[in-house]
Amino acid sequence: MNNYKVTISREGKWWMVAIPEIDGLTQARTINEAHKMAKEYIAVTLDVPLDSFDIHVQAERIGTIEHVTQILEDIKIERAEAEKMEREANERARDLAKALAAQDITLRDIGELFEVSHQRAHQLVKS
Repeated sequence: MNNYKVTISREGKWWMVAIPEIDGLTQARTINEAHKMAKEYIAVTLDVPLDSFDIHVQAERIGTIEHVTQILEDIKIERAEAEKMEREANERARDLAKALAAQDITLRDIGELFEVSHQRAHQLVKS
Protein backbone atom coordinates (compact mmCIF):
# COMPACT_ATOMS: atom_id res chain seq x y z
CA MET A 1 0.00 0.00 0.00
CA ASN A 2 1.39 3.40 -0.97
CA ASN A 3 1.87 6.07 1.66
CA TYR A 4 1.85 9.75 0.69
CA LYS A 5 3.34 12.55 2.73
CA VAL A 6 0.98 15.49 3.08
CA THR A 7 2.14 18.82 4.46
CA ILE A 8 -0.33 21.33 5.86
CA SER A 9 0.25 24.98 6.67
CA ARG A 10 -2.05 27.80 7.67
CA GLU A 11 -2.66 30.75 5.36
CA GLY A 12 -5.31 33.15 6.61
CA LYS A 13 -8.45 31.16 7.35
CA TRP A 14 -7.40 28.24 5.17
CA TRP A 15 -5.20 25.19 5.55
CA MET A 16 -3.00 24.72 2.51
CA VAL A 17 -2.61 21.02 1.77
CA ALA A 18 0.49 20.07 -0.23
CA ILE A 19 1.13 16.60 -1.64
CA PRO A 20 4.68 16.86 -3.01
CA GLU A 21 4.90 13.34 -4.48
CA ILE A 22 2.23 14.16 -7.04
CA ASP A 23 2.85 17.92 -7.11
CA GLY A 24 -0.59 18.47 -5.61
CA LEU A 25 -2.00 21.44 -3.75
CA THR A 26 -5.47 21.95 -2.34
CA GLN A 27 -7.01 23.76 0.59
CA ALA A 28 -9.34 23.06 3.49
CA ARG A 29 -11.08 24.91 6.31
CA THR A 30 -10.16 22.44 9.07
CA ILE A 31 -7.42 19.90 9.68
CA ASN A 32 -10.00 17.12 9.53
CA GLU A 33 -11.13 18.41 6.15
CA ALA A 34 -7.46 18.65 5.08
CA HIS A 35 -7.11 14.89 5.57
CA LYS A 36 -10.22 14.28 3.49
CA MET A 37 -9.21 16.71 0.76
CA ALA A 38 -5.73 15.17 0.50
CA LYS A 39 -7.16 11.66 0.18
CA GLU A 40 -9.69 12.74 -2.44
CA TYR A 41 -7.09 14.75 -4.37
CA ILE A 42 -4.74 11.77 -4.54
CA ALA A 43 -7.53 9.37 -5.49
CA VAL A 44 -8.83 11.60 -8.29
CA THR A 45 -5.40 12.56 -9.61
CA LEU A 46 -4.09 8.98 -9.70
CA ASP A 47 -7.47 7.39 -10.49
CA VAL A 48 -7.21 4.96 -7.58
CA PRO A 49 -9.65 3.96 -4.81
CA LEU A 50 -9.54 5.94 -1.55
CA ASP A 51 -8.69 2.81 0.42
CA SER A 52 -5.72 1.85 -1.77
CA PHE A 53 -3.26 4.21 -0.04
CA ASP A 54 -2.50 5.94 3.23
CA ILE A 55 -1.45 9.49 3.99
CA HIS A 56 0.87 10.88 6.64
CA VAL A 57 -0.04 14.48 7.44
CA GLN A 58 2.62 16.80 8.82
CA ALA A 59 2.29 20.40 9.95
CA GLU A 60 5.61 22.06 9.19
CA ARG A 61 4.60 25.65 9.88
CA ILE A 62 1.56 27.20 11.48
CA GLY A 63 1.81 30.96 11.57
CA THR A 64 5.18 31.76 13.09
CA ILE A 65 5.54 28.31 14.67
CA GLU A 66 7.98 26.08 12.80
CA HIS A 67 8.31 22.27 12.92
CA VAL A 68 4.91 21.70 14.54
CA THR A 69 4.80 17.97 13.80
CA GLN A 70 8.25 17.42 15.29
CA ILE A 71 7.27 19.33 18.43
CA LEU A 72 4.11 17.23 18.74
CA GLU A 73 6.12 14.02 18.32
CA ASP A 74 8.56 15.19 21.02
CA ILE A 75 5.62 15.91 23.35
CA LYS A 76 4.22 12.38 22.77
CA ILE A 77 7.60 10.87 23.61
CA GLU A 78 7.96 13.04 26.72
CA ARG A 79 4.46 12.11 27.89
CA ALA A 80 5.16 8.41 27.37
CA GLU A 81 8.39 8.74 29.35
CA ALA A 82 6.56 10.61 32.11
CA GLU A 83 3.87 7.90 32.27
CA LYS A 84 6.56 5.23 32.53
CA MET A 85 8.30 7.14 35.31
CA GLU A 86 4.95 7.59 37.08
CA ARG A 87 4.27 3.83 36.93
CA GLU A 88 7.76 3.09 38.25
CA ALA A 89 7.39 5.64 41.07
CA ASN A 90 4.01 4.18 42.03
CA GLU A 91 5.49 0.69 42.11
CA ARG A 92 8.36 1.86 44.32
CA ALA A 93 5.89 3.65 46.60
CA ARG A 94 3.80 0.47 46.95
CA ASP A 95 6.92 -1.58 47.67
CA LEU A 96 8.12 0.88 50.30
CA ALA A 97 4.69 1.15 51.93
CA LYS A 98 4.46 -2.65 52.16
CA ALA A 99 7.99 -2.87 53.56
CA LEU A 100 7.19 -0.22 56.18
CA ALA A 101 3.96 -2.00 57.13
CA ALA A 102 5.94 -5.24 57.48
CA GLN A 103 8.08 -3.37 60.05
CA ASP A 104 4.89 -2.65 62.05
CA ILE A 105 4.78 1.03 61.06
CA THR A 106 1.20 2.29 61.43
CA LEU A 107 -0.82 3.39 58.42
CA ARG A 108 -1.03 6.88 59.90
CA ASP A 109 2.76 7.07 60.13
CA ILE A 110 3.18 5.66 56.62
CA GLY A 111 0.73 8.31 55.44
CA GLU A 112 2.78 11.00 57.18
CA LEU A 113 5.99 9.76 55.57
CA PHE A 114 4.37 9.75 52.13
CA GLU A 115 2.48 13.00 52.79
CA VAL A 116 -0.82 11.28 52.01
CA SER A 117 -3.85 10.30 54.07
CA HIS A 118 -3.81 7.10 56.11
CA GLN A 119 -6.52 5.84 53.74
CA ARG A 120 -4.18 6.29 50.78
CA ALA A 121 -1.39 4.62 52.77
CA HIS A 122 -3.76 1.68 53.30
CA GLN A 123 -4.36 1.49 49.54
CA LEU A 124 -0.61 1.45 48.90
CA VAL A 125 -0.04 -1.32 51.43
CA LYS A 126 -2.92 -3.45 50.11
CA SER A 127 -2.21 -3.01 46.39
